[in-house]
Amino acid sequence: MRAFWPVARDTPVRRNQETTMTAYVIADIKMKDPKWVPEYAASVHDIVHKHGGKYLSRSGNVKTLEGKPLDTTLIALMAFPSEAAARAFTNDPAYAPFVSARQDGSDSRFQLIDDTDLAGTIPYLPKG
Repeated sequence: MRAFWPVARDTPVRRNQETTMTAYVIADIKMKDPKWVPEYAASVHDIVHKHGGKYLSRSGNVKTLEGKPLDTTLIALMAFPSEAAARAFTNDPAYAPFVSARQDGSDSRFQLIDDTDLAGTIPYLPKG
């Protein structure tokens, strides 16, 4: 499988004269009824891959290092080649039944971030 981030982290990928940057989806899940998990876990990674994404982690081993702990059962971290690819994953009709099952069986939040540095002081990240 082809890597989707640039080799030099300070050089964004260019496609069709448009700059794209790696996008990360952070899924924060609190289980209410775990019966949805086996089918979701067995199937959704294929939909993620279909849109150029990959899981970086899908773990229930959540430890708070600072601040008030979130009421979280698991956190998944996924990387996509662009925001458009991440949105294509979340909007894929094949994903819809899994979204419904997850939402019925959990309290969940999906957040999208890019790979930029807001302050612009980290040399290997594009300034945000």
